[in-house]
Amino acid sequence: MDRIRIIGGAELQGTIPISGAKNAALPLMIASLLTEEEVVLENVPRLADVMQLKRILSNLGVDIAVRGRRHGETEDDGETLRINAKNIIDTTAPYELVSTMRASFWVIAPLVARMGHAKVSLPGGCAIGTRPVDFLLNVLEALGATIEIEAGYVISTARHGLKGGHIVFPKVSVGATHTALMAASLAEGETLIENAAREPEVKDLADLLIKMGAKIEGAGTSTITITGVSSLHGATHAVIPDRIETGTYAIAVAMAGGDIVLQNTRTDLLESAFDTLRAAGAEVETVANGVRIARNGNGILPVDVTTEPFPGFPTDLQAQFMALATRGQGTSKIRETIFENRFMHVQELARLGARVRLDGDTAYVDGIERLKGAPVMATDLRASVSLVIAGLAAEGETIVNRIYHLDRGFERLEHKLGRCGARIERISG
Repeated sequence: MDRIRIIGGAELQGTIPISGAKNAALPLMIASLLTEEEVVLENVPRLADVMQLKRILSNLGVDIAVRGRRHGETEDDGETLRINAKNIIDTTAPYELVSTMRASFWVIAPLVARMGHAKVSLPGGCAIGTRPVDFLLNVLEALGATIEIEAGYVISTARHGLKGGHIVFPKVSVGATHTALMAASLAEGETLIENAAREPEVKDLADLLIKMGAKIEGAGTSTITITGVSSLHGATHAVIPDRIETGTYAIAVAMAGGDIVLQNTRTDLLESAFDTLRAAGAEVETVANGVRIARNGNGILPVDVTTEPFPGFPTDLQAQFMALATRGQGTSKIRETIFENRFMHVQELARLGARVRLDGDTAYVDGIERLKGAPVMATDLRASVSLVIAGLAAEGETIVNRIYHLDRGFERLEHKLGRCGARIERISG
């Protein structure tokens, strides 16, 4: 199993290109199921989760072609996928494919909307009624579909098509909002969504659906109105920059020190996190085609953070910011309000010397002068990259194990950091 080896202490200098957003690419790929015509997606990141979704769509009968690299393009440029779902041969997404990636469950919405039937395995470890997947099923029921749970599968049917409805989410849910947008686009009549997620990835999905002929108003706000159409057509769309990758590398620079330009990204995707980084002592400024992040020799200041739905501080940057706070000149307070049990990285950061106290949904991080390298183990996608960030500033060698989590969400991480001066390498086997 691959590992990442880091020798800490090197500042970061240069440029890092930001890939297309995984959290946007996945629903965009799934939306291709809504039409018989070809959907072309540009700037798609080369990630394990994208590869897995390709397998799931192919299993349904979707034809996916990857355009070869054109003159002048480099490995930093995203893939272009040509997706054709004209001939759906199966409306079942089996457990062995869905169990490895929760977002793949979203295929249920376009399959029911277009084909009238879907049988999709529950995501691994999901308990109906206690996890947000029930929000997704409530969406389909609100639009007239029937739902049955049988042997670990959700069977949803709408024999006479979906009908518009009124959806009020009790809690903001990105996945449920994606589901509602896709399902309602082909539902008869008008659908009103209240307390919708406002994340840029939701707006990106709506932008693609509008290009495909959907009638959607209000995407990017908490109230969205969709007027269903009888069919959608093909379209070409570029995936937005990955705001979580942007924030991760920005935090890495704040941790290690240096001066980096993050290319092909935007500050408006991550204003709350950038405000937090400024408060911690980093410089953040918009430059041509990107964002400049810098930190001189001054220390890292303690900051209080609470994760919130967009436009608040993203839960997907909580672990990375905790790594930064371990070197703060005082105590930082980090409150996690989105996901339970998202402090699994605390034990591993402690192996590097971090001092973190947990009290329910809040972590108190007492900053220390130096971390010391050690073997650590990644527990999930964001936790794994927090250990890389900590290793960049730790004395000596840090080995991050189980980095298959990293490959799910970060494209060529060791290459991007390595060419900016980080002493980092992947060890195979």
